[in-house]
Amino acid sequence: MSSIFTRIIKREIPAVIVYEDDLCISFRDIDPKAPQHILVVPKKEIKSMADVTEDDELILGHLLVKASEIAREQGISDSGYRIVINTNKEGGQTVGHVHLHLLGGRQMEWPPG
Repeated sequence: MSSIFTRIIKREIPAVIVYEDDLCISFRDIDPKAPQHILVVPKKEIKSMADVTEDDELILGHLLVKASEIAREQGISDSGYRIVINTNKEGGQTVGHVHLHLLGGRQMEWPPG
């Protein structure tokens, strides 16, 4: 069964899309944890960071570059933002498809969780 993110990529489920190219899609989180909470998702379905291989190096770098560009476009780059990748159950991952959380628009706290 496809992840919810794969279903968004295939346009089977609606989302507020912020950015898209051949390698990734970015959209607003439906349960935001900050004023700006955008997910950056590879179109290649990778279950978790625990499943990443050297073949995924370019796509993961691409996700980080795009997250940085989106942060600038959303006006949170200068004030600051956080990028989070949750991995597996104890890491807080709830969707079995690698994704970056781009969070900004408020002061982030530490430790995060």
